[in-house]
Amino acid sequence: MRVAATGDLHFTPQSYAKLKDQFERVRDDADVLVLAGDLTNYGQPAEMEPLLNVLVRLRLPTVVVLGNHDYESDKQDELCRMIVSAGVKLLDGSAYERDGVGFAGTKGFVGGFGRGVLTAFGERQIKDFVRASIDEALKLERAMSQLRANKRFVVLHYSPIAETVQGEAAEIFPFMGTSRLAEVVDRHGADVVVHGHAHHGRPNGHTPTGIPVHNVAISLLQAQQPSMLYRVFDL
Repeated sequence: MRVAATGDLHFTPQSYAKLKDQFERVRDDADVLVLAGDLTNYGQPAEMEPLLNVLVRLRLPTVVVLGNHDYESDKQDELCRMIVSAGVKLLDGSAYERDGVGFAGTKGFVGGFGRGVLTAFGERQIKDFVRASIDEALKLERAMSQLRANKRFVVLHYSPIAETVQGEAAEIFPFMGTSRLAEVVDRHGADVVVHGHAHHGRPNGHTPTGIPVHNVAISLLQAQQPSMLYRVFDL
């Protein structure tokens, strides 16, 4: 299976014509399309509707997770209903299997990496913050435990490792993701992990056990090659 993956489209109605034309060739390059969050710019249904029109017209199985931008207007529940109604596979602590490949995913959250992971100590606000990070890791745990396929493709928005956010300002590293997600991936095993969010990060890295992690934020892809809209992975 060939899987095309990209993220951080930040779609607006004004970008409809350009994106529609650019995505036409994905049908020739891949069997499945994966979008790693930040589908919209401000989380508005008026942004999601034309994007779904583009995706449906591709006639290609599409798998998505939401990103932080998709939560901006507090209409994420409505966006989720729209995605599901359009026949696009939304992963939110859930899994999807097709032709021997299992896809598991969730948005993820922030919290830091390695020894710098924020812990639930001190003020109630800190504990609530850490709880949200743990909840997303548990959602990924649930999704991966559902997979029965031998090939496993993990989709996140936030990064599970620090390596692929290198290039972002050091001050914001803890807000790029959390290694709690990598712990889940390493526990269950995977062939590929993709994420977005780190627009100025690095394209490739590995979890502590050596599982490949790829940053597919579209801005990062186009910094390497202006015409690149997605990366294709062979499974």
